[in-house]
Amino acid sequence: MFRYQILIEYVGTNFRGWQIQKKGKTVQGILQNEISKLLKEKIIIFGAGRLDVGVHAKEQSAHFDCKKKITEFDRFLKSINHFLNKDGVTILKIKKRNKNFHARFSAKMRVYNYVIINRISGPVLDENRGWHIARDLDVKLMRKSAKKLIGTMDFSTFRKSSCRAKSPIKTMKLVKIISTKDKIEIEFRSQSFLQQQVRSMVGCLKYVGEKKWTLKKFVNVMESKKRELCAPPAPSQGLYLTRVIY
Repeated sequence: MFRYQILIEYVGTNFRGWQIQKKGKTVQGILQNEISKLLKEKIIIFGAGRLDVGVHAKEQSAHFDCKKKITEFDRFLKSINHFLNKDGVTILKIKKRNKNFHARFSAKMRVYNYVIINRISGPVLDENRGWHIARDLDVKLMRKSAKKLIGTMDFSTFRKSSCRAKSPIKTMKLVKIISTKDKIEIEFRSQSFLQQQVRSMVGCLKYVGEKKWTLKKFVNVMESKKRELCAPPAPSQGLYLTRVIY
């Protein structure tokens, strides 16, 4: 058996998330189906993360095993993307890996970016590619709050009730906010995240930016470990899995 890693870019808008479900179109399902047909054997795809409905990927990582050795990577990419592109999916790269590599468990860092479009007019070109917020946001205050998220701590406040993670304790390596013209981009780096953690943190940062919350209020909510005190999570269309580092 041969093991290959693939890097995938896709628009999450028309999918019911990454993971295969009984009903609805998923990215994992489409990849398994098309690669199985191309290689003429049953293929199972293992992804680095289970992205929710509507979440996009600039570089999702996954792997699969197959009996047939793939020798011409360029030919493979051209052939498979011919069928994937119509669904808003493309495989950017394919790499040969050894049996010790696992797309999910070998990951040392995951990078997510959240995009906020901060202007009065709603987006047209970037429709479903960011969270449109018409009210002016105080980016400086958001940055001060973002710094409080860095480090190892209990992130229960930002954890969805259905999250299956064994522990709510995570280590945030980086939370960085970049503002250019009418776009605010927030980058999050950690080895792993709780279910809906990023979107929940963004929702709370938005409350700070709108001055609904003070910095002190933000910290108190974060330290409370109470999900019911969390601001409403940011919508999925602004979230991107940007990179998985091994």
